[in-house]
Amino acid sequence: MTLTIEVDLPADLARFRLPEAVATRLQTLLDRQDAGQPLSPPERDEAEGLVDLEEFLTLLRLRAESMTP
Repeated sequence: MTLTIEVDLPADLARFRLPEAVATRLQTLLDRQDAGQPLSPPERDEAEGLVDLEEFLTLLRLRAESMTP
């Protein structure tokens, strides 16, 4: 079975981004990890959640841009 849900998207969806402080926090965690500094389990969970959120926002922006005439 397939379920289709239609949702009205805000007109300014293409502008959605992580807030600057949140993006900075994510970059700090990723930089530490890239430098070989292990993240604590809560930090790892935080980084994974923020990456997931950023990917979701990116997908929404791409969808909004593809729907713009």
